[in-house]
This record gives sequence, C-alpha cells and structure tokens, in this order.
Amino acid sequence: MQNGMIFISMAEPGDTLKNTRQMENNMGKIVVMTDSNSGITQSEAEQIGVRVLPMPFLINEETYFEDIDLTQDEFFERLKQDVTISTSQPAPEDVKNMWDEILQDADSIVYIPMSSGLSGSCQTALMLAQDYEGKVQVVDNQRISVTQRQSVLDAMELAERGMEAEEIKAYLEKVKFDSSIYIMLDTLKYLKKGGRITPAAAALGSALRLKPVLTIQGEKLDAFTVARTKKQGVSKMLSAIEEDIIKRFGGLENMERIHMEVAHTQSEEEAYELAEKIKTRFGVGEIVINPLSLSVSCHIGAGALAVACSKAID
Repeated sequence: MQNGMIFISMAEPGDTLKNTRQMENNMGKIVVMTDSNSGITQSEAEQIGVRVLPMPFLINEETYFEDIDLTQDEFFERLKQDVTISTSQPAPEDVKNMWDEILQDADSIVYIPMSSGLSGSCQTALMLAQDYEGKVQVVDNQRISVTQRQSVLDAMELAERGMEAEEIKAYLEKVKFDSSIYIMLDTLKYLKKGGRITPAAAALGSALRLKPVLTIQGEKLDAFTVARTKKQGVSKMLSAIEEDIIKRFGGLENMERIHMEVAHTQSEEEAYELAEKIKTRFGVGEIVINPLSLSVSCHIGAGALAVACSKAID
C-alpha cells in the first residue's frame, strides 16, 4: 500500500519506476496537470511527474484545501460532527498562478479537471485558458476519481508517444465515455442533506436498511439501483460493470485492454476484498484502490464502496 492506494499487480518490481523515468525523459516540454478530485495526492504527483491543483472546501465558512490542510481523516471527522461542509471551485488566480509557474519551464500544459457535469471548475478553466494562446489545453473528458486518475496516466503516455498537447486533449475527449463507475452508499443521510432525495424517501430507505447504488456514466451522478445488503450491492455492481464491459468495451475476452479500479470512503478493508473479487471474476492482474475524492464524499458520506473500469488507450 502506498499513498492510500493498493495495487494488485503481476508487474515486475521496478517496472513502475522504470516507466516513470522513461515518461519524465520523453515528455519533454508538456506537463500534465489535474486537480485533487483525481485522487492523486501531492506526494504521488511529485513521484510520477504531474501537478495537482488542490480543491477548496468551506467548513463552517472557513476555507481548506484538499491534501494541503485538509486530509481524508480530518474531512470525515468533521463530517461526523455535522458541521456545514460545501465544495467550491478553485479561485481563478490560483489556477492561473499554477499555470504561469509551470509555463516558466514548459511549452504547454494538458489540464484534466473533474467532469464539467459535476462542477463548474472545468468551464472556468476553459475560459481562463483562452488567454494562453493554446499553451494550456483543458480536457473535458467527463471523468472523476479513479477514472480521472487514469486519464492523467493516459495523457502522460500519449505525451511519451510524441503527441502534442492539443492532440492529447482531442484524443481524451474522443474517448471520454469509455469509463464507468458504480458506487454503493452506506447511508442516505448525505443525499437527504444535499436535497438529492426527499426526507420521506430517506426515512423509508433507512428503515428498510437499503443500500442505494449510484452510477457515473460520463457527466452526472445518477441513481442506479438499491440493495438490501452490502453483499447484494457488491453483486449488483459487479454484474453492472460486467455488462458494460460486454456491451461497450469489447467483451470479457478484451480484459487486457481494460483498467479495473476500486474506490471507497473510509472502507479500505472492504475495498481490498472487493478488489480480490474483481481479480477472481475478471482475471485481471492489476487493480488500483483509491479513496473517493472529497468532492464526491460530501454527498455520500463514509462507508461507500465503488467499482470502476476504463478502456485502455489505443
């Protein structure tokens, strides 16, 4: 385990370090940048050679920045105290300051923010980038959390292959719907608090101990199904992701071309167990496990579990 992630991999030890060094050598003057909704921590960003813009949060009207002065544990501790927590867009000057700093040593930036369907920060970045004469390419590829993280890694690989920043943006937006996420919630409390379900529906669901399963298919977080138990919820998520693989991603015989991922909120042990189930069911050799971004966690609370997949780049 490293930086909150677990890898189940068949790769040789040292392959990751070798590949990272190769990317650093070949990427040259293109820098890949994302925000903390990708789940990439500041320390991991430094290791793999990308930049991460921390997302701001308002807690009792005081501003905090994810992974700077607000850790995952601190966030959920405050959430349990029922304090008022809301997400916010990064300040335009913070975005531009990071771009300006990067462009002192780079020719161009590929910036991959969270999905425009989940936040206005992507549209703001697109507007700000107009002042940079093509040097900043903002990618709106409708991703969040582990699938957004994979887009960052894909961008690095495309840069390594020799693509220009504008070409990387075009490619990632072309394949933006080649991913899928299902999230099982442990509580309805935060959906009710955010006005996403009525108090009556929340009360009924809590009385029946229902576990709602949400889905992110591109730009929006939507209801998918409900389960009576966590075991049933996991089964439904795995069946749903299998159907997506069969219908949208080339079938189960194409698993070597599909990235499988697990995400969670304060449920690392259960996430690891889910990863083992995925490994057995789909025969994959590597699974990334990451905490869900705090921007999503605001609306779902602790105890959530998610399974995701994304198609590998050509």
